[in-house]
Amino acid sequence: MTATSRLPDRTSLPTYFAPVPKVIEDLGLRLAWVVVAVNLLGTVFGFWYYSGQFAETATIMWPWVPDSPLATLFIALAIACWKLGREQAWLTALAFVGNIVLGLWTPFTLLVFADAYAGLHWAMYNFLFWSHLAMVVQALVLYRITDFPLYAVAVAAVWYGSNLVVDYFVPIVGDPHHTSIPVPRDTGMFLEADALGVIAAGEVTFTFAAVFLALAIRIKLCELGRLERGRTDP
Repeated sequence: MTATSRLPDRTSLPTYFAPVPKVIEDLGLRLAWVVVAVNLLGTVFGFWYYSGQFAETATIMWPWVPDSPLATLFIALAIACWKLGREQAWLTALAFVGNIVLGLWTPFTLLVFADAYAGLHWAMYNFLFWSHLAMVVQALVLYRITDFPLYAVAVAAVWYGSNLVVDYFVPIVGDPHHTSIPVPRDTGMFLEADALGVIAAGEVTFTFAAVFLALAIRIKLCELGRLERGRTDP
């Protein structure tokens, strides 16, 4: 097993595919083991945060409960595998999609239910808000260590698609398994939607966007590869 020490090249993707500045990308990759450790700590905190919901959920459905902790676990494992010279594309794809979806969904929910979260300590509110946005940033660096093969994106799409189903549509066992929200699910919101419909709309949108972005990056990398070959072919 060989460890990776050299930073992977930064592909010339358009800014809308790779919006994180190169200096931050490089710093994150150089401090990969620190990033792994931080995400593992976040995973432990996340499982503690969900402990009450675990107690109310049938054991068989537990894998679909801790959304954010699983996403941080995925990225910790994905980066660790890459550093050890054994990058697992399916794991990296799970990390990419999961960190974008949950990194956006949690701040979205905190804003949508801002009044209901008024009782949450400001430090915890800000920690949840900004730490989840940081998940999006770290996800957007993963194209440096993978080229998102189709089978890998399919694994991520199936897993997070199943997550949407049991969270909002067909819970299989018991009630829907989405992260607890601070208001009843049938609370009226806006555009005649209830609370469950609003958070479902957010997560469905973010899931489609993340999967599309992974596929778009894959396509663009393939296009860039063909262009490079075209320049070097006699």
